[in-house]
Amino acid sequence: MKVCFLVSEHPFLDARIFKKEAKSLLKKGYEVTLIVPKIDGHLLSISGKKLGAPFQDNTFFHEGIKIVTYDKVYLENRLKSLNYNIHSTRSERFTDPLTTLGILEEADIYHAHELFSFYSGVGIKRALRELKSMEVKLVYDSHELDPDVSTTSPKKYKLMMEMLQMMLKEVDFVITVSESIKSWFQNLNPHVPVEVIYNSPPLTPLYSPKNYHQEHLLVVYEGIMNETKGNFRKLLEITEICNKKIDLRFKIIGGTKEWDKKSIDIPPHLTDKIELTGWIDYDSLPSELSNAHLGWIDLQPSKSLNHQFAMPNKFFSYLNSGIPVLVNNCTDMKKFLQKYKCGYVVNNNEPTAEEYASAILSLYENKILLQQMSRNARNTLENTYHWGEMEKRLFLIYGNLLNS
Repeated sequence: MKVCFLVSEHPFLDARIFKKEAKSLLKKGYEVTLIVPKIDGHLLSISGKKLGAPFQDNTFFHEGIKIVTYDKVYLENRLKSLNYNIHSTRSERFTDPLTTLGILEEADIYHAHELFSFYSGVGIKRALRELKSMEVKLVYDSHELDPDVSTTSPKKYKLMMEMLQMMLKEVDFVITVSESIKSWFQNLNPHVPVEVIYNSPPLTPLYSPKNYHQEHLLVVYEGIMNETKGNFRKLLEITEICNKKIDLRFKIIGGTKEWDKKSIDIPPHLTDKIELTGWIDYDSLPSELSNAHLGWIDLQPSKSLNHQFAMPNKFFSYLNSGIPVLVNNCTDMKKFLQKYKCGYVVNNNEPTAEEYASAILSLYENKILLQQMSRNARNTLENTYHWGEMEKRLFLIYGNLLNS
């Protein structure tokens, strides 16, 4: 059976799309194609770097998966036109390159990963019914809540919600990343089946129990670092405050994107306290995380529902390595940490550096609690949430779609 992933924004080696879902379906025996956008003639890496050979051909195979590329288009600039096309109930007005290439694949299941690739999926499903008498299945894999009423202008939000509600009438299944986003979809359309597939990684064999009896405490931050995620200024302040009392060190895995003009400049007096690894390959993450004692996540739940409902990749990467998570007042992560006792929540939507520092110093003084949180973190992932369990959910969804 053939599955075609539709991508309008994510890099083609995205952890959820390529490393987990596509590779799992390939292993299960599906023929897998990804249709992904190029920007200025190039595919981009996770860091935003332009990829050269062997990723420059329009079509190629990578690790057994067929990659089809197209020049990125910005459908979000044509919302009124898109709404008209969706309401038309026909396919002839769906002329974007992702739709055109998707029709050529004639897959059994189309799996869209963003709101605008979902739009193309609707066009593909209609076209194959009209032109080929094929009844294909359409999955919408919503990596985040989109549109987010907190961050979208009222006019744009209204148009995007109209689009989404119409498209949900033609989807066969919705996958998402947290229970709150699942509930949001169920409220929009109670008739659409929705399942959560968390952003959890495969279990790493590199895990070994943490040693919290060292003199220093290493806090890790993984992912993009900007004013809304992992505030670097705040990280510097936390480091300054804590080092007045303990030997606190930070490791930043990731940082800014290639196109971001802002750089991460570590002050000279903190170069022995803060390590910047840059962006690393997904498979190397467990090795980089192996010596960390605490994982930090700092989002803005009061400004974004997406941040409030988030269950990001880094959250599960920390748990995979037995790293307790330090997070602010984000609904879904807070519930998870309180249920499984595998981290600490600073009960404030926008904690100051002083509040984070106070939490870190308190945990440092309670090494027995940290050790137990660490064991709980690994056990929780090992017993319930590792990718092998999420993979079972994915296979069940696909099996039911093909048998229906």
